[in-house]
Amino acid sequence: MVKNIGNSLVPLKTDLTILITQPAPSSEKSPYHDLVRKHNATLVFHPFIRLEGLSAKEFRKQKIDIPSYSAVIFTSRNAIDHFFRMCEEMKISVGQDTKYFCITEAVALYLQKFILYRKRKVFFGADGTNKSLFDVFNKHKDGEKFLYVCSENQQDNEIVNWLKSNKCEFELAFMYRTVNNDVKQVMDKHKFDIICFFTPSGLRCLLDIFPDYPKSNIISGTFGSGTERACIEAGIQPDIVAPSKDVPNMSVALDIYLTQKAAAKNKKAGVPLKS
Repeated sequence: MVKNIGNSLVPLKTDLTILITQPAPSSEKSPYHDLVRKHNATLVFHPFIRLEGLSAKEFRKQKIDIPSYSAVIFTSRNAIDHFFRMCEEMKISVGQDTKYFCITEAVALYLQKFILYRKRKVFFGADGTNKSLFDVFNKHKDGEKFLYVCSENQQDNEIVNWLKSNKCEFELAFMYRTVNNDVKQVMDKHKFDIICFFTPSGLRCLLDIFPDYPKSNIISGTFGSGTERACIEAGIQPDIVAPSKDVPNMSVALDIYLTQKAAAKNKKAGVPLKS
């Protein structure tokens, strides 16, 4: 049995406590519920950052003519939300021939909320990594003018560097910003065994308040190559990494990690494996 207590999923018996630095799932069909039952884990959901959309007035200062770009890059559903919000506020109509390049299929499918989805105009990476997205870029980069929708805090990353090194015509379109949430409250309230990060900004938010975190014994999980790289640069070696071809999301990554840890513990204790 799993109880919803505030922003936490709590089993009757708790063996470990995991912090997911994202909002709590709204559906009981979320795979996180299965994770709680299977591993007797308490999951606490607390985003380390929140997004604030830039106003149309702020965006106009960037002097970006959205219709002049033939392709738009999205690395999250939030980027999609803010792109079409900005277009609506500025009364801009996006051309039907516009191509959309998305980091994952899940992000690509989210476009159905805003456009008539045609696979010939929507492209995505095979396994959710930047490398797989670059493979897609390579097939379409010639003659394309890319608009990369991102946070104003995101000035330089792997995607930007790839576009530069491959001499692609592109522009960064800042349509939202990240703002730190209250981290100290949740960190003081719980003793976590695992913390899962989803953005470099979320990690920086924690390190601003707890600079000794890399020295702690807390296990770290990362989603996305940028987040993984930020952890390593901060002196943190992630134990749980997603996505990949066989590990599409964080709940699967956690399940694999916890299952392997339990198997190793049982083997050491001489507990026979179940057939």
